[in-house]
Amino acid sequence: MMGRSQKSEEINTKEKKSTPTVKKTNYKREAEELTIELAEAKDKYLRLFAEFENYKKRNSKERFDLIKTAGQDTISAILPVLDDFDRAKKSAEDSTNDERLSDGVLLVYNKLYAVLKNKGLTEMESTGEIFDPELHEAITEIPTSKEKDKGRIADTIEKGYYLNDKIIRFAKVVVSK
Repeated sequence: MMGRSQKSEEINTKEKKSTPTVKKTNYKREAEELTIELAEAKDKYLRLFAEFENYKKRNSKERFDLIKTAGQDTISAILPVLDDFDRAKKSAEDSTNDERLSDGVLLVYNKLYAVLKNKGLTEMESTGEIFDPELHEAITEIPTSKEKDKGRIADTIEKGYYLNDKIIRFAKVVVSK
């Protein structure tokens, strides 16, 4: 007969034999779970990194656009003065008018226009062009007898301007109908 100690030793040996396989199974399962968690963490990191890169690019573009059009308010405020200069120049060039602009005033006009042009201001060409509601503001319509002139701009009341290819003032025009 076996003694008590032999039986307990036999039971312990059976437990020891079955326990390592259970532990190996647990380790494999844990390793698989950790591998899945690692893959999820890598994916989350990559997405977060890509989102941050997109944010940096967007922020840089917005900052560049802001710098590019930083003086828009000031230039928009100067446009009526430029219009007055244009009207005075046109009036002085009219042969029926006795008034003339002095050379100094013309020099100031040319200098102002050159400075604004260097800052990115360009005039919008509109007279004779096809009316485009995204570029022009129609003040009135006039009838025309020529078929080819219908839908075209007959006259520009107030010039439109671009600042670095962005419209800062729409041209106010008269459209042929």
